[in-house]
Order: sequence, then structure tokens, then C-alpha cells
Amino acid sequence: MTWPPGFRLVHRMKTHILALGALTLTAAPAPAQSEAVIESCSVELIVLGVGQDGGAPQLGNSADLAWEDPSLRRLATSIAVVDRTAGARYLFEATPDIREQLYRLDQAMPTTAPPGLDAIFLTHGHIGHYTGLMFLGHESMGARDVPVYAMPSMSAFLFSNGPWDQLVRYDNIELEALHAGQPVELGDVRVTAFEVPHRQEYTEVVGYHIAGPTRSAIFLPDIDSWEEWETWDDGLAMRIEDLIATVDVAYVDATFYANGEIPGRDMSGFPHPFIAHSMERFADLAESERAKVRFIHFNHTNPVRYPDAPERDVVTEAGFNLADEGERVCLAD
Repeated sequence: MTWPPGFRLVHRMKTHILALGALTLTAAPAPAQSEAVIESCSVELIVLGVGQDGGAPQLGNSADLAWEDPSLRRLATSIAVVDRTAGARYLFEATPDIREQLYRLDQAMPTTAPPGLDAIFLTHGHIGHYTGLMFLGHESMGARDVPVYAMPSMSAFLFSNGPWDQLVRYDNIELEALHAGQPVELGDVRVTAFEVPHRQEYTEVVGYHIAGPTRSAIFLPDIDSWEEWETWDDGLAMRIEDLIATVDVAYVDATFYANGEIPGRDMSGFPHPFIAHSMERFADLAESERAKVRFIHFNHTNPVRYPDAPERDVVTEAGFNLADEGERVCLAD
């Protein structure tokens, strides 16, 4: 394929507001639902992983209890949206754990033509978010023409750098243009990217507004800080609270719980909003708004990854939620 030169992105946040505002819903937050209830759901969101890029246990951390207890293991953050009416499956992030995650997706909605992906949406160029693409190549699955939606710089990165460019040349993947504020229409599913500030060493970084027939969700696994976003220049500023108000469920960055969880390091400048800070910032939101929040993307040091951690109780008692692998949320009545 030939790819147009430049890959320059020119837009303003008013485009975000116009595109997302049309999707605003007033329905109550959609909770994670049981498997029995979900069977009748035509469009659903499935959580395939909740860990930070390196998952848990993380390489080099031999003391992690998860080495001996598989129930404590966590895959890198990823979600899927399935449209049973159309027989379509959409994956958000191609993580290093994509093999296990596609197996889990197969259990929820089998496919007769692996990998059975009608689209992959990438958020950015950090290792936990795109490197699973390698398993689509000729050394592994040898997939054909899997649509990969990526922002201009992310697409340019894949198109111009090995080994990713080989996936393009061998037609394992087909790069699809994605621009912030411009919805991608996929039958009963509409996906809209929005840019956020987060370590842009190689690519821009986005979150996604995902709308089903009657309910919608935010998927925002990485951001530097809520405060930086609302004061961002170039017309890209947005308040996270305003975005939460447009959806029923919000999966948001919760990489770290609080300063001090990594011994011997001052974490005050880390490029992620701590859960403790997010809860403080969102404390004055209405109960129904707080209930929409489902924290995700837990670093291996984050205590909330452990089922019996007291920090989990702190989060839920404050009215918020923590994403769990395997949870399923219906996006259609």
C-alpha cells in the first residue's frame, strides 16, 4: 500500500465537543453485568486485561506473589467490543498478552476465522499498547488485512519502522486513518478518539469514546494528569468530569494508587494521576457520576490489584469501582 506523506494532525478541541456531545446519554451508569444477563446483549464491552504495560507479575520482580499464585496475575490493559448482530469483534490495544486475550474473547464470542478482528484501535506507541501486533505477522498467525486504526503519528511509526512495517508490507495489517474528534462508524458501534497529554516520545496519545446503541463508555488507560489536560494548549483542553458526564461507564488511568508505593522513590512527578488524587478530585461529583468510574491500568506495585487489599475497600466505599478482567458491560438494551 502507499501511504500519504506528512501525517500532520490539525484540529481543535471544539471538534471533540461537537462529536462527543452528540453522543451524550442520560441513562444511569451501566454496571458490570453477569454472564446470564449478557447473553441477550447485542453489543457489549468485555475487559480483557487491567494491568500496566508489563502486566503482573512483572519481569525482574521475583518476589511477586503472582509467580506462585496464578489468580493474582494480571494481563496488560485491553478491552473488546463485540456486536453480536453484525458478528463483529473490535479490539482496543494490541498488548503483549494478545494471545491469551484473544482466547478469552473467543470464549465470549467464538470466531470461525481467527483472529476474527474487524478492527484494532491503538491508543499510542508504548509497549503495552501495540507490540501484540507482532503476533499477527508471518512468524506467528500470518493474519491477513486486519484493520488497525491509529492516529497519524502512530500510523507513520508503524509504516516506517521495522519490524512493524513488515506487517504492512506483507498485508498482515491494514492501517486505517484515525483522527481525533472524527467518529468511526462500525454499524451499531461508534468510536471517537480524543487526544490527551502523555509522554509522546514516538506518537500522540488518545483515549476513546465508545458508543453502542443505547449506552457508551470511555477508555482512557494513560494520561499525565487531569490538571494538565484541562490547561492543555492548542485548543485540546478538556475536563475529565465533563467527559465522564457524556457516558455511562468510564475506564480511566489508575496506574498508581498513591505516592510511596515504590520504595525509595519520590513519585510526585510521575506521569499518571494517582487513584488517591483522582478520588479526591472526583469526591464532589454526584454519586451516580462517581459510580461510572472504573479504574484500570494497574502497575504491578499498585495494591488494588490484590483482591484482599484494604485500598480496594477505600475505593469502593468512596463510590468508585475497579475494573476486573472478564467483566462485561452491555452497551445495548
